[in-house]
Amino acid sequence: MTAPKHRTRPRITASELRGAMQLAAQATRGVAAVVEGVHASVWRSLGAGDGVRPERTRGLTGFVYRSIHGVSHVIERGADRALAELQSRLDLDHDAHHPSPQRIALLSVLNGVLGDHLVASGNPLALPMTLRHRGDWINVDPTPPIPAPSSHVLVLVHGLCMNDLQWRGEHEGRIVDHGETLAAALGATPLYLRYNTGLHIAQNGRELSAQLERLVAHWPVPVERISLIAHSMGGLVARSACHHGEVDAMSWRRHVRDLVFLGVPHHGAPLERAGSLIDQLLARTMYTAPFAKLGQMRSAGITDLRHGRVREGHDGFLPMPTDIACFTVAATLAQRRSKLAERLIGDGLVPLRSALGQHDNPSRDLGLDRQPHWISHGTRHIELLHRPEIGERILAWLRR
Repeated sequence: MTAPKHRTRPRITASELRGAMQLAAQATRGVAAVVEGVHASVWRSLGAGDGVRPERTRGLTGFVYRSIHGVSHVIERGADRALAELQSRLDLDHDAHHPSPQRIALLSVLNGVLGDHLVASGNPLALPMTLRHRGDWINVDPTPPIPAPSSHVLVLVHGLCMNDLQWRGEHEGRIVDHGETLAAALGATPLYLRYNTGLHIAQNGRELSAQLERLVAHWPVPVERISLIAHSMGGLVARSACHHGEVDAMSWRRHVRDLVFLGVPHHGAPLERAGSLIDQLLARTMYTAPFAKLGQMRSAGITDLRHGRVREGHDGFLPMPTDIACFTVAATLAQRRSKLAERLIGDGLVPLRSALGQHDNPSRDLGLDRQPHWISHGTRHIELLHRPEIGERILAWLRR
C-alpha cells in the first residue's frame, strides 16, 4: 500500500511577509479613514461638524480613529525592522530566487493594481524590471550568459497584471510560445520582459529604453536587428520606449526594425474609463464620497490605460514611429466584421478600433489599419498569446 502524497505548500519568503505586513497596516489605516469619513459625513448632516477637516471626527470618536492610525504605524515600523533583518538572512533560499509561476502570477496582479504604491512605500513586493531568457534573469551589464546568441533579438513585452511566463500556454492540447516559435524560425534570441505594470507607462518605457541600451552595449555579438512583440499594455510601453530611445539618441533605437502589436489599447480601454466614472459618481454625495477613495486606489498604470497615455504631459498622445515596420493583430469576439461590431465589440477588454489605432479625429488616427494587420474573429484578449495561427501570421510578417 502506497503512502498518500502530501501536497507541499510554497514557503512564503521573508521579503514577501514583510511586504504583506506593510500592506496590511496600510490597509488598516485606509479602511479606518473610509469609516471615519462616513462617520464625519453623518455628523455634518446633523449639524455637528466643525468644518476644519470635513473627513475627520473629533472628541472621543476622533481619539479612537487616531489611536487606530497610531497603533498601526507603531506595529508596521516594528514589524518592518524585524522582518528586514530576517529578510537579509533568509531570502537566500531557492524560493526567493526561483519562485513558482503561481507566486509570480499573484505578485504580477498585485503590482498591476498597486505597483506605484508599492514602489513609493518601499515595499519589497514591488517587481523590478528585468529581461529574462527561458525564465531566468539576464544581467545586461556584464556580458549576458546566453547560449548561441543571435544578432537578431526578439523582445516580448507582456500586458497589465501579467508576467513573462504567460507567453507560454496551451491551445487545444498544443504548447504555444510565440517567442520560441519565432526565434527557432528566424534564428533569433528571444528575451522576455518582466515589469511592474502599476507604474506609469512612460516610466516603464524610459526604463525599458535604458535596459535595451545596456543590452546592446554588452550583447556577446553585434546586434543588427531588434523586433518588439507586445501584448496589450505592453504595446504602449514598447511605443514609449521607442520614443525615449529616439529623444535620448540611444544606439539601441537604430536597430529596431519591427513593432508587433497584439490587442494593444492604443486609444484606451473602456473598463478603466468606467472605473473613473464610478469614482465621480461616488464623490457627488457626502455619504458616498469616502468610498471613492477605494476606487482611487487604481495604479498609475491602470489610469494611463484610460486614454492610452504613452508619454508624460497633459495629453500623453504619441504618433506612431515612421521608421519602424508596424504590424497589428486585433481581436474581436464577433464571428464576422461589421460596423456595429467595430464600434461596440472588442476582444472583451480592448475595442477593435482602439487595437487598430482608429480615431474619429484624423490627427489622432495612428493608421495601423493601413499597414499590415490581421483581425482574429471569435478571439478573446488572452487568446492572442496562445493561438498558433497568430504566431504564423507574425512569422510571415517578420520574414518579409
